[in-house]
Order: sequence, then structure tokens, then C-alpha cells
Amino acid sequence: MSMDSSKRINADDAGAHRAERLRLAVLDMVGTTITDDGRTERAMSLALQETGVEPGSPRFESMLGYARDTMGFSKLTVFSHLFEEAQRAESANKAFERAYDDLIADGGVRAIPGAEETIDWLRDSGVKVCLATGFGRHTQNMVLESLGWMGKADLSLCPADAGRGRPYPDMILTAVLALDLDDVREVVVVGDTSSDMLSGLRSGASAVVGVLTGFHSEAALRAAGATAVVPSVKDLPALLEPRAARL
Repeated sequence: MSMDSSKRINADDAGAHRAERLRLAVLDMVGTTITDDGRTERAMSLALQETGVEPGSPRFESMLGYARDTMGFSKLTVFSHLFEEAQRAESANKAFERAYDDLIADGGVRAIPGAEETIDWLRDSGVKVCLATGFGRHTQNMVLESLGWMGKADLSLCPADAGRGRPYPDMILTAVLALDLDDVREVVVVGDTSSDMLSGLRSGASAVVGVLTGFHSEAALRAAGATAVVPSVKDLPALLEPRAARL
């Protein structure tokens, strides 16, 4: 995509769903503000193996394909779909968390270029920031600690904090309540997956922005309802500047 076409898309999209101002940005983690170089999928693969699914088998490949398609969902929700028995799904989720902890112990997660600056810009502009994830709380804290991001945002949420994860709107609505917003239309939701876009639409957020640094394509993000698509989270300030709260 050329710079001119990117600017043209941004300008067109930014005017599609306007609220008077923005006061909260709900930002996804892996694929949007951070990258783990494929460790999420590797941990998912290891969890399936530990739960007794033979690597390379048609069942294994089908399950891993479903996990790719539902990136952004609560991991427990994914395993609950893949395994009929609740106990087996919970065991797989615990195996995923153990595997992911091991995989990031070497510092394998890092901020996407420009992510920290975007978070700082949002907060300096009067926009509160919530970091949301499909991980469990323990894994989310491990990631935040490894980046030195504890306290970086106003709030961090995982599915267990809200009741349900993506594609449901619960985490976004929980953030609205926790941060004392008056109107969900003062929210922008930013993510790299179709489930991020769908949860944003279901919440009533006025802006639902897709980024191209993660799992899903621009076509998939737009099909899921993105009101704008930008190359990276670092491009968010240019898109949102006219609507920042500036309180």
C-alpha cells in the first residue's frame, strides 16, 4: 500500500463513525501492541500435544487451524470448543499457559515499534488506555512484566476479569465501567483480528481500528466491521488526533 493510498483510506474511514471525542482506547496485546514471534501458536501446538492430540494428524492440523482462525479469543474458549470434556479443555488451557511461560522466559516478547509512543500519546492527550488480551491473568501479567509495562496503561483486562472474552464485548464494557466513562461511543477499539473488530462493534464503540501487524488481513478485518485499517498501531495518533479528548 502506498503512503498516499494509506492516507486516503485513513481519511475516509476516520469520518465514518464520529463521536464528539474519544476518552478510552482499548488496545489488544499480541499482534497489536506487542509481538511474540509466533510463540502463541507454538504454545498452542504444545498444549494440543500434551493433551493427547497426535502432531501432524488431520485432527491436530484442524485444531491448530481453528486456533489460528480464532486468534484473539479467550484461550479457554478455544479449548472448550476443541474438546468436549470441560476438564480436558481446562487441562489444555493450563498446558498452554505453562508452555507460553517457558517460551517467553528468554525475553521472547517485545513491543511493536511505536506502540509505547502511541500509548504515551494517548494518555498525554487525555485518552485512557486499557490493554486487553485473550490470555489468562497469569499469562497477561507475565507478558506485562517481561516488557516492563506494569502501570504502562490505566487498566489491563483478561476474559476472567469481565466474564467472557472476545468476540463478546464484555472486556470493553468492563473497561468503560471501571474507568468511569459516560458513553461507550467515546471508545476506540484497536486490534489485529476479526474477533477484535467484532467485539468492538458489539460494544457500541464509535471507532474500531484494525492493524496489519498481526494475524488477519485487511480484507478480513474490514469484513468483520473495521471502521478503519492502518498499517500499525504507530499510525493511530495520525488517525485519531482530531478526536483525542484533550481534557
